[in-house]
Amino acid sequence: MQRARLRAAAGAARAAGPQGGAPRPDPAPGGRGVGSRVPQRVSTQPGARTHGQSRGADPQAGSLALDLVPDIFAMRVLLEETGEMFQVTNCRGDMTVRELKEELDLIAGIPLNLQQLQYLDQGALVDDSTLNSHDVVPGGIISLCVWHYDGWTDLVSAAVEGDTSKLSCLGVAEESPCQSANAQYLGEKHWKAWVAQRAFVALYIASHRGRVEAVLYLLEHGANCHGRSPMGRTPLHVATAMGQSDCITPLLRYGASVHTKDAKGMTPQAIARQLNHRQDERQMFLSYWMAKSRRKDLKDLNLNKAFQSGKFGSGSKK
Repeated sequence: MQRARLRAAAGAARAAGPQGGAPRPDPAPGGRGVGSRVPQRVSTQPGARTHGQSRGADPQAGSLALDLVPDIFAMRVLLEETGEMFQVTNCRGDMTVRELKEELDLIAGIPLNLQQLQYLDQGALVDDSTLNSHDVVPGGIISLCVWHYDGWTDLVSAAVEGDTSKLSCLGVAEESPCQSANAQYLGEKHWKAWVAQRAFVALYIASHRGRVEAVLYLLEHGANCHGRSPMGRTPLHVATAMGQSDCITPLLRYGASVHTKDAKGMTPQAIARQLNHRQDERQMFLSYWMAKSRRKDLKDLNLNKAFQSGKFGSGSKK
């Protein structure tokens, strides 16, 4: 009966649509979410888990066994502050909320430490709880909210829009006029750290969304392209994952590393190779060798020949 109620609730949720607004298209005009790039196949084989199949069950309960709950399924995540909808395709019932946040760090481009997830009316989901414990159903919609303290919601919205006029007033540079409840009590040292953190988050999101003008503005005003999210990802990681080639160029020009590994052991160059972003991989390869050899000519014939012959890679010494 519990499963029957869950299925009824799931049907009602799909009919009513997402909390906070109707589904929106993929967020970045120039790139797609990682979930849509590498879709996971949903299992419909006999080995998939079924509920309601037990000896002695009544006929009505037995008919519910036709509804298969897949081992791997897709979820939709609605970013409440912007109305953007993202898809996470590799969800599992025993997946923890923390693991889902780790996926969203890359898919939604929101650093893990700023995420607050909610499902239906359950309030904030605890990191070590599982999707099963919250009765999350395949295809359901989870709300992603940004923590409201210290003006983070305004900063995230401005970075998503790529609005430099708004960003300039939100504490992304030391000369910024931003006055939050906490900032006015910070000493000089902590003020600089506060500004650096906000500038990095804005750069991370703008790079993920392909907002070139905002990326350039932030880099010119001191945003650190070497900064990392809690998952160890840099702005170059997310720009590469989302295919934002126009943002990769200024990040490399300001010294972003193509060999920095995230918590999953992936470098930006490895991500480009995995997703078959040949032009981005080539650009990172040439940038790396140009910096190493102190050359400024990207048309160096030897480098182009080396790339075309495939005699390169993260471990190559040639």
